[in-house]
Amino acid sequence: MRKFRLRTLRWLALLLFLGVFGAIVLRWISLERLRLGLQKLAIPLHPTPTAIPEIATPTRPPLIDGKLDTAKLWSGITVHANVNPTPGGPASVERIDPQSYVLDLKLNVRVPTPNRTLEELATVTPELPKLLPQLGATFSAESVSPLFQELYEVKMRSLREHLVRLDQLLSRHNFYDCQTILRLRDPQTKRTAILLQAEMDVDADGSDSDRLPVSNGPSANFKPFTSYRWKKKTALPNPFLPAAEEKLRRYETEFAQKGLTMERNRDLRIGIQRMRAEVDSLKHFSFLIAATDPYIVLPGIFTGAKDAGRVGDYAVVVYGNDLYPAIVGDVGPNEKVGEASLRIARQINPLATPYNRPVSDLKVSYLIFPGTAETPFGPPDLEKIRRCCEKLVQEIGGASVPLHHWENLIPTPTPTPSPTPTPIPAPSATPSPAVGADISPTPLIAPTFAFPTPAASPTPAASPTP
Repeated sequence: MRKFRLRTLRWLALLLFLGVFGAIVLRWISLERLRLGLQKLAIPLHPTPTAIPEIATPTRPPLIDGKLDTAKLWSGITVHANVNPTPGGPASVERIDPQSYVLDLKLNVRVPTPNRTLEELATVTPELPKLLPQLGATFSAESVSPLFQELYEVKMRSLREHLVRLDQLLSRHNFYDCQTILRLRDPQTKRTAILLQAEMDVDADGSDSDRLPVSNGPSANFKPFTSYRWKKKTALPNPFLPAAEEKLRRYETEFAQKGLTMERNRDLRIGIQRMRAEVDSLKHFSFLIAATDPYIVLPGIFTGAKDAGRVGDYAVVVYGNDLYPAIVGDVGPNEKVGEASLRIARQINPLATPYNRPVSDLKVSYLIFPGTAETPFGPPDLEKIRRCCEKLVQEIGGASVPLHHWENLIPTPTPTPSPTPTPIPAPSATPSPAVGADISPTPLIAPTFAFPTPAASPTPAASPTP
């Protein structure tokens, strides 16, 4: 009897221990699932109060709320929406299971095929064979540049990286922005070139206080510098330098505070490093001006490829029945093609602005001549650009029309002539002008170019000796 009781107590103790252990394990599993679920919602389990308020940076996209049509969230992307319900468990269990409420995103994309023949090019731009009569002899069906495939691989990689960020997905317009990229080579002169057929977006960047001390109304994405730059030649400060210095001071002041998050400190370090480089560039260099200088922008992948064009190379923009000489003046994002300065854009379409592209169709051809950049860089000479581009076009068979002649919108100030000595007038009954009397000067430069320039302060003329 005693053995039976002792054995029974042992079994009861073992069952009690197993029950407690099982409850602990189930509780741990439940808390772990709850933690994972809250972690996906970015809700901390135990928020710790901080003594100093932090300026938190968003680490996740904001929640989409309100009445929205999902088909209008993306520009030009066709959306097929479907809800698939399946039987589940209790609501108290399903609400903490991350896999019970899932949105599967799948983007189907057709990658375009590049144009390979002159006939295919003519279907988009019928004027191209007429403007460049010998163009067909400079390439074949095998002349498609590897840059075309690399460009769309970069676009696909961008779609994969930003698929969960619906606001950052490439639109249909920006995905299909390149018709072809061909490598040209004249059989006689051996001159090489790159033919890029795309649309035209507007670049409004750049500043140069030496040539244009006053600038007005930059766009939302404006940058006061371009990849094409040269050493400043005067002591006139860049008009955008004070704003850059003020931004750098704000970053440094915030970085000196205590209690910031690790992510914010990292962002501030990167921002301070970037702003110091910008301030240094604005102090010591001059840049192209989009409103006055004709230049084009190449994707970043071109700069790392062989014989694909570099900053400073000569280029010709072909649209309609005109050929516009230009240079490669800036480098843009890797996944976007077809961008020119505001000067070229307004020449093609007077309604072009930084927010309104001049050409939305893939009817603009860009001829880039690799290896033609002349160093050191300096302020653009429009007449020299035209002469060099005309010579390069002749080396690939010539053109049927002359290249466009750019008018200089930044006139060179005329120096004030030195006053000639005036003979002493003979005494007469007519009273002589008073000493130090002001004489109204004639303005030297009429403010008729792109940006208004403040009138020169009048210099007092030499007063006659009584």
